[in-house]
Amino acid sequence: PQLNLRRYFADLLAIISNHFCLCPTTRHLAIYLLDLFMDRCNISVQQLHVVALSCLLLASKFEEKEECVPKLEQLNSLGCMTNMNLALSKQNLLQMELLLLETFQWNLCLPTAAHFIDYYLTAAVHTSDVHNGWPMVCLEKIKVYMHKYSDYFLEVSLQDHGFLNYAPSLVAAACIAASSV
Repeated sequence: PQLNLRRYFADLLAIISNHFCLCPTTRHLAIYLLDLFMDRCNISVQQLHVVALSCLLLASKFEEKEECVPKLEQLNSLGCMTNMNLALSKQNLLQMELLLLETFQWNLCLPTAAHFIDYYLTAAVHTSDVHNGWPMVCLEKIKVYMHKYSDYFLEVSLQDHGFLNYAPSLVAAACIAASSV
């Protein structure tokens, strides 16, 4: 129902996850959880901020080490919260997390393209690969560039809801393929 707001919230979660140095799997899971929730519920923009941050926290708790999970005080001090006069209370956050967990039937083990990318990267460059008929000389450099560009395409895939129509493994494979061109 709030498709027009998706890009804004995907960007917001990407910025916040970068701010807290969260891993790509956390960011992708948070945005996927938000997509699933927004697809099922029609809620106000102000409440969507709470939902988005709760999705990020749940994804962080699922994917990150405990010390990397953002704290409530850190979230409340973010510019997006202070600019909108939003402040999360512990009670409000716990209620939203519980609602999200119930909505997802307590299953946060939802694979995203970010979960597949590292696995695919291990097989993306091989010693028998050739470029314009010539063997590839510096495989380590090629692997670094493949990783860099696949991460870029992976982040681009978060921006368009159309990628939700494809299996996450296929999106990850497409990111690898686009990186090798």
